Amino acid sequence: MLGIGWALRRRIRSSEDFFLSGRSIPAWIAGLAFISANLGAQEVIGMAASGAKYGIMTSHFYWVGAMPAMVFVGLFMMPFYYGSRARSVPEYLKLRFDEKTRGLNAITFAIMTIFSSGISMYALAKLFELVLGWSFHGSIVLSAVIVLIYIFLGGLTSAIYNEVLQFFLIVLGFLPLVLLGLKDVGGWSGLTAKLATVATNAGFEPGAWSHSWKYMDSPSHNPMGMEWFGLVMGLGFALSFGYWCTDFLVVQRAMAAGSMTAARRTPLIAAVPKMLMPMLVILPGMLAIGLHASRGGFLPIGSDGQPEYNLAIPMLLGHYLPTGLLGLGLTALMASFMSGMAGNVTAFNSVWTYDIYQTHIRPGQTDGHYLRVGHAATVFGILASVAAAYSATRFNNILDMLQLVFSFVNGPLFATFLLGMFWRRTTGHGAFYGLLTGTITAALHYGLTLPRGAVPGIKGGFLGAVLHVYPSEMALNFWTALFAWTGCFVATLLISLFTKRTKTDEELRGLVHSLTPRIQDGHMPWYKRPVTLAVGILVVSTILNIIFW
Repeated sequence: MLGIGWALRRRIRSSEDFFLSGRSIPAWIAGLAFISANLGAQEVIGMAASGAKYGIMTSHFYWVGAMPAMVFVGLFMMPFYYGSRARSVPEYLKLRFDEKTRGLNAITFAIMTIFSSGISMYALAKLFELVLGWSFHGSIVLSAVIVLIYIFLGGLTSAIYNEVLQFFLIVLGFLPLVLLGLKDVGGWSGLTAKLATVATNAGFEPGAWSHSWKYMDSPSHNPMGMEWFGLVMGLGFALSFGYWCTDFLVVQRAMAAGSMTAARRTPLIAAVPKMLMPMLVILPGMLAIGLHASRGGFLPIGSDGQPEYNLAIPMLLGHYLPTGLLGLGLTALMASFMSGMAGNVTAFNSVWTYDIYQTHIRPGQTDGHYLRVGHAATVFGILASVAAAYSATRFNNILDMLQLVFSFVNGPLFATFLLGMFWRRTTGHGAFYGLLTGTITAALHYGLTLPRGAVPGIKGGFLGAVLHVYPSEMALNFWTALFAWTGCFVATLLISLFTKRTKTDEELRGLVHSLTPRIQDGHMPWYKRPVTLAVGILVVSTILNIIFW
């Protein structure tokens, strides 16, 4: 990994090389980086933890959330991002609305990337502490230094090529783990039998951990505590579209592609392996909780009396893999951590440099000056991530914490983008105050509700009165995102109707759907067209939903 950063350092001659790889990355490389930027330790550890805690319902993050959203961003949103030549998502907001909207989003996004990077750091430190006996604090420092060096040397280009390498390491490292685990429990039928015990012990029907839709009629019938409407709108719409369509961490990979066609294909190419990821990252968690119920005490018990779901992957690695394969598995986890943390830090340094520093602190400086600021932002981002890592110790499932952060930032932001891209009447004042209203709505909802079994504090209820108790942390997150989206959408709509437009139609050309020339794919063979690939992705994801209904 350090070698890649060193080898690519000579290609970094300008700030665009450092932040956007000179827009020269091939589509298949950008596509794998697109998925790998999301395939950090927080997803590998978090999805496995959720597989243990919530069962196969965790697959909704992929087949209900990610697939439609990745198709949407590839077909409809990448032409705006790439065509506008914006260097970041906040910069697109400036072009579409105004400077204050860009600044607000830049600040909230920078905070989100710090927390997300810190979660990755926490996950790796817990892994080393359990499997290798290393110090938790020492592991955090070591990992921070390694990521700092190779991002500092190679910028986004080194991060992207490392992410591609890490994608293959993750697949090769976790496939033996899944195969050995399934063989041990007697295949899928043996696993479902063990999960039936998990479900009945928790007071649910036997199939609650092995069916994704069957028990979604009521929050009391499934471990996630959600009914179908809240899941589809909270996760499938507000959170997933908010993440995949507006999170610069993943959008940055597509913006580094070599052409508009390559940029549109990037999320679609990424969606193909993405839809199969539950077999590698959710199934291990289901294996772990099945073994915990059938053999007793497989997972350590936390201070809250619940199993330490975050340790599902590390416990399986130590249980199944011999020394050689254990090393491969640990390498895969290290790769996933580096991928997640590097992706967040590179997104942080781009947004800080372009959207905060250059715009509000020191405008008009040389390109070399901003390149040095990008290096300094990388150092600061990693140091701040170290502090954020310790806040993750309060959650027995890091995905619960991650989705909480996303509900505050991406939930309301998607409402702003949706109105801005498809309604030319949306004004800068509407976007800014709508975004602010959505974030405040999220804070109010979170501060007045709690998940079952939690005490007021970091998990909610911090405003004194608790008006509602949700069955799980994830249910609270989904509804927080939906409240935030709704608050932002309504406020933006109303304020825009009562404020004056400051952008002419000519200024909005290429930024609003109705004012942008349609991209013609007729000259391409049908099998190479983005629409064809998109239809195939949606059909296969629908079939997977039916299989695991």
